[in-house]
Amino acid sequence: MNATPLIGVLGGMGPLATVDFLHKVVASTPASRDQDHVPMLVWNVPQIPDRQKALAGAGESPLPAMRHGIERLNQSGATRIVIACNTAHLWADALAEASAAPLIHIADAAIAAVERQGKPGGPIGIVATRGTLDSGMYQKRLAAKGLLFLTNTGEEIDALFTPGCYAIKQNRLDEGGALLESAARRLVERGARALILACTEVPVGLAHARSDLLPISVDPTQALADACIQYWLETRPA
Repeated sequence: MNATPLIGVLGGMGPLATVDFLHKVVASTPASRDQDHVPMLVWNVPQIPDRQKALAGAGESPLPAMRHGIERLNQSGATRIVIACNTAHLWADALAEASAAPLIHIADAAIAAVERQGKPGGPIGIVATRGTLDSGMYQKRLAAKGLLFLTNTGEEIDALFTPGCYAIKQNRLDEGGALLESAARRLVERGARALILACTEVPVGLAHARSDLLPISVDPTQALADACIQYWLETRPA
């Protein structure tokens, strides 16, 4: 007998981004009653070491703490695992090896959303942490689809993106939203015709700022939520 579908969410990176993901799953699920919604287990433990600092060589590896969360989700019966953080996916291979339940990769979900929307007629701007950009996680996937892309300069990351990201984590949403929108707008000014908000704090910040960039943006958090919903709809008991 197949196990009942159950999404395991490795969260806490950051806590507000995890809540944003959970809200998007619930808000986007076609449901007429409680029982129609996606069953989820959530490991929203923020004490996982900072991913950006670890990649910069200024902090401990988050992998042991993330692996512990994966183990707890597996022990609790998760049949699929999702990670509500883009940068954490730099350790996705190691986490997948430690998990009996397959991982749904946030970048794969996001690129699928880009394809559903159709080619934007120009480069796609990637708004992301330095670690995510250095990994090429999104650039490689876009290039494989024949899509052009733009990224922020190092100076823009240091002056706009990184402080904006940490402001969101510190619940300073006005400041964080303004900084992250400025980072995204720099890409549009250089010719981006669409954006991938490839850090889970960015959709939170732009939504708080009521940014006019949201209509041209792909939200990987929403794309991951949609992938979870699709899995549930395809596998739930009759």
